[in-house]
Amino acid sequence: MVVSRIPPPAASLLRRPPSHRLSRFSSAAVSPSATPPPTPETFSSRRRRWETPLFLRPLTHSASRDDLKAFHSWASSLVLSAAAAASRPPHPSDPEPAHLLRELRWLLQDASTESFDPHQLFSSSSSSAAAAISPVPLRAELGELYGIWRERVEERRPLQYLVGCEHWRDMVLVVREGVLIPRPETEAVVDMVAEVAVTAAAEGEGGGPWADLGTGSGALAVGIARVLGDGKGGKVYATDVSSDAIEVAKINVQRYGLEDKVEIRQGSWFQPLGDLDGKLAGLVSNPPYIPSRHLPGLQPEVSGHEPWLALDGGEDGLDHLLHLCNGSSSALRPGGFFVFETNGDDQSEFIADFVTTKCRGCFNGVKIVPDFSGIGRFVTGFRR
Repeated sequence: MVVSRIPPPAASLLRRPPSHRLSRFSSAAVSPSATPPPTPETFSSRRRRWETPLFLRPLTHSASRDDLKAFHSWASSLVLSAAAAASRPPHPSDPEPAHLLRELRWLLQDASTESFDPHQLFSSSSSSAAAAISPVPLRAELGELYGIWRERVEERRPLQYLVGCEHWRDMVLVVREGVLIPRPETEAVVDMVAEVAVTAAAEGEGGGPWADLGTGSGALAVGIARVLGDGKGGKVYATDVSSDAIEVAKINVQRYGLEDKVEIRQGSWFQPLGDLDGKLAGLVSNPPYIPSRHLPGLQPEVSGHEPWLALDGGEDGLDHLLHLCNGSSSALRPGGFFVFETNGDDQSEFIADFVTTKCRGCFNGVKIVPDFSGIGRFVTGFRR
């Protein structure tokens, strides 16, 4: 249930918003300050696993703009120092300073408001000077932000786990350790489902239940339920074997008021959906597809912190994908649509060939769909 798990990995780990979230990009780095960083003992913020996500906390704290300027300069300096101390030549798994500086901007926006721009702290304009006397509201003490950033840079902990959320499509999803962080590439699955649902409705064949197998945070289930709306399709059934994933998926379903559109069921793949066998209008899955031997070599943010249960695809990475292919023939109704995410070109070609030849007569319209980087990431098709 993860994407872009093959080198070069650093870019895929970091949030890569589509055009509607370009405001979260920071195009210029701020010169680091000589301000000495706080001691780890003073600003230790080891994250509690089930702590309230940063973006859901009230704005009950504040900091002066001078204090935030000092934090931003220290945080930027920490990034540049880590880059200078990295191996030469840089390892493919080393995050680029520009990506970390974007994450620094996202951290400050999650801790304050989306409209807060850290670069205003260094602006000499009259409007910025006038605002300098007013404190900036925060959702956490400034000391906690120091601790979060130390963990991000020095321990390579994913920022999404540290702040408890990921910005995905037009949503902000709760994520926690033990649950895979949804990737931007996977957003394309929702768009494919929306296109199929619109076509089916226009042909008078809309409606019927959908399934998201291995839902993780519930990103796909929530996204699909929102695009199906009232009248384009039926209920979405989301399954996962992980108790952590089930809990987080339920939180995200509740946050978007979709309890009547999404039902979360715990169990492995098709096992909880026996009552829907042969009735599904469509199913989607972003399963574990990394070969087991490749897991230790992934970037530390992934191999050291994300759940291997959501990554390990067996000896050749195909264990779960083949199970999904075989199960889809009985789970889907005639005309039912499927889309599986894969590790990329070679794996997609294998799965497309398997569905076409080994499941002979079961599917038609099988094709490989590229992600926004041009990699053949998805396999789609229809039940005959």
